[in-house]
Amino acid sequence: MASKKRGLGRGLDALFADAAPVLEEENTAVIDKVFEKEEEADSGDRVHYIDIDDIKPNPNQPRKKFNVKRLEELSQSIQDNGVIQPLVVQRKGSGYELVAGERRWRASRLAGLKKVPCLIREFDEKQNLIVTIIENMQREDLDPIEEANGLQQMIHKFGFTQEQVSESLGKSRAYIANSVRLLKLPEDVQKKVSEGKISAAHGRTLLSLEDPRKQRMLAERIEKEELSVRTVEEIVKKLKEGGKKETKKPEKKKSSEIITVENDLRDLIGTKVSIVQGKKKGKIELEYYSIDELNRLIDLLRTVGK
Repeated sequence: MASKKRGLGRGLDALFADAAPVLEEENTAVIDKVFEKEEEADSGDRVHYIDIDDIKPNPNQPRKKFNVKRLEELSQSIQDNGVIQPLVVQRKGSGYELVAGERRWRASRLAGLKKVPCLIREFDEKQNLIVTIIENMQREDLDPIEEANGLQQMIHKFGFTQEQVSESLGKSRAYIANSVRLLKLPEDVQKKVSEGKISAAHGRTLLSLEDPRKQRMLAERIEKEELSVRTVEEIVKKLKEGGKKETKKPEKKKSSEIITVENDLRDLIGTKVSIVQGKKKGKIELEYYSIDELNRLIDLLRTVGK
């Protein structure tokens, strides 16, 4: 029998079933205990069929956009096969509030269902947010800006450290830091990232331009000219050097192997990496854009030797 991946299916059911007893645990411990219980789903857990109109969306749901076409496809599947995986709700006033399964809830409404299968759980606000973010991130349902907002809520609203968020969600600290940094972009540029008109990597590159006006102008160019991240990095470098003319002596072209290594290191460390080669020696340059970013890189490098 194939080994079972840790995913959402029964894994999340177990997560919901076993999260309640650990309400008193610290932030990271809550998630650790949840996932330790993944394989221990309670077969006796009762499914309740609840009036769909008695269920309201979660106002703290980080996901704000729902693809209409995909909702319609899911609605058709529900008409044909029913709701395979129950929604997770908690009691709220005289009704219920969604914890997980908003896509299924919306698609069920489109399908004309009057009642939907649900598991009833009781979470505090912190646990509610954690579970919602985990479900969306593991399903890859969040765009980069929605994800960044969810992570920022964990850090600023509930006092998680970046390390705790990293351990809780199974993402590197560099990933968490780079994700949240996207929220420093102007709102109209964030919207382009959210809509997929420019990538998150493009957005992170724009952050090294401190002038929001220049960020907006370059974001427009990226969208219209479909510029690569590498090209944008070169444009940003020229803009930061004062807009020197294109007629200047071109830099020595780097080999494809060096460029690949630079890109791999950039993804690993979370900032631009340049390898400068001489005849017998060279250097590796790491860019940072704020004191916080410098401290993060220092902490990261200190862990290398441990």
